[in-house]
Amino acid sequence: MSKKQVNENADRYKGEAGNFQSLESDDGPGPMKSIEGWILIATGIHEEAQEDDLFDAFSKFGPIKNLHLNLDRRTGFVKGYALVEFSDFAHAQDALNGLNKSDGIYGKKIHVDWAFKKPSKKGALKQVKKQ
Repeated sequence: MSKKQVNENADRYKGEAGNFQSLESDDGPGPMKSIEGWILIATGIHEEAQEDDLFDAFSKFGPIKNLHLNLDRRTGFVKGYALVEFSDFAHAQDALNGLNKSDGIYGKKIHVDWAFKKPSKKGALKQVKKQ
């Protein structure tokens, strides 16, 4: 970084730009809704699983809004994780509890958790005012 760039960045956080928002949560830690719904992340998915296999497993608990199953470009196999979105919290919670207790897909146990979680108050950022 040149001296000119350093001097230009010195004023970057002066005034209101030095006030940062807090990530604190009023109702404590727990799942957090995305803009459109409740998103679960499933890990430990068998490399030969298909999107239909996941859809069948998760749709037992309620209507699925979105399902993303990522593939490795080089091999064409599943990378081992998927994102599943439900519109309703109760359906997402049921899927999380039910699939964590199930035998999994293709005999391989999967782990399901919330994709987004609220920060705990203890670990949350506090508003900092730069002097």
